[in-house]
Amino acid sequence: MLAWRRELAATQPMSIPDSVLAAIIAGTATLSASFVQLRSALMREAASRSSGVARRRLRLQFIIFIAVIVAAGVCGFALSQWLTSGERAAQSVMQRELQARVAEISRTAGQLELTRGSERAEIESGVLRRIGSDGVVVLATVPACRQPPVPAATAPPTTEAPAAAVPAHACAESDASPVTLCAAIPADSSVTEVALFSRAADSSSPWSTSRYLPGQEFSEARFAASYSESTPEAGTREVCQGFAHWSSDHARIIRMVVRYALPARPEPTQEIALAAPSEHPLPDKTRDSPGTR
Repeated sequence: MLAWRRELAATQPMSIPDSVLAAIIAGTATLSASFVQLRSALMREAASRSSGVARRRLRLQFIIFIAVIVAAGVCGFALSQWLTSGERAAQSVMQRELQARVAEISRTAGQLELTRGSERAEIESGVLRRIGSDGVVVLATVPACRQPPVPAATAPPTTEAPAAAVPAHACAESDASPVTLCAAIPADSSVTEVALFSRAADSSSPWSTSRYLPGQEFSEARFAASYSESTPEAGTREVCQGFAHWSSDHARIIRMVVRYALPARPEPTQEIALAAPSEHPLPDKTRDSPGTR
């Protein structure tokens, strides 16, 4: 730590201000002149020591010498204060300008942060609106229905022909396990459309030809008659649609597209638009006009 301080002192020598240096030079010159005068007076006193008038003159010169020393000190201090008053005034002006710059930078940073927040919200709203117009897509694959075999001990005897018997693997709608498709949308949005699609798992037909209505039965499958909505939570809510598939021949792929609309953005009020220019008042141009001087 000490070595670091010595190195810093060696690389950055202390500089004496010009005002202090001028005061030192003036004081040194005054004291030198006073000492010269005192020496000459002492030599004259030694030459005429026997005279009483010389003693009184020496005493008077000594008093004058002390007065000159005191006056030199006072004048040196006053000179240093006068020389440094301009520097202190300049430092005060620079400090006020620096504080004004810092306040302006802080105000600009706050306004920039507000602008960024509003722009971010606007961008997010635009993205959500585009997603809502395109639709949130949910896909699922539903396997074929498989009814568990009936045990031989509990199977009732029958006397009908085998051709009239129902196959052991056939399923009814009541045997189908319901499947629910759910899509997450913003909590403040309103659902505009729920499009339902379904096709066989091994089919390559386009989705546009495989659209069905809620509650419509097709190929031993059916969508629920209506969709349901969950309670908003953490800024989102879910739109869910049920589906039942009881075909034992093949699996199916189901698809749901939920389109929604967001509420209109509030327009900025006139008060905010008029309050913004007051933060940066225009300069008073009448001060520089010749007629006002």
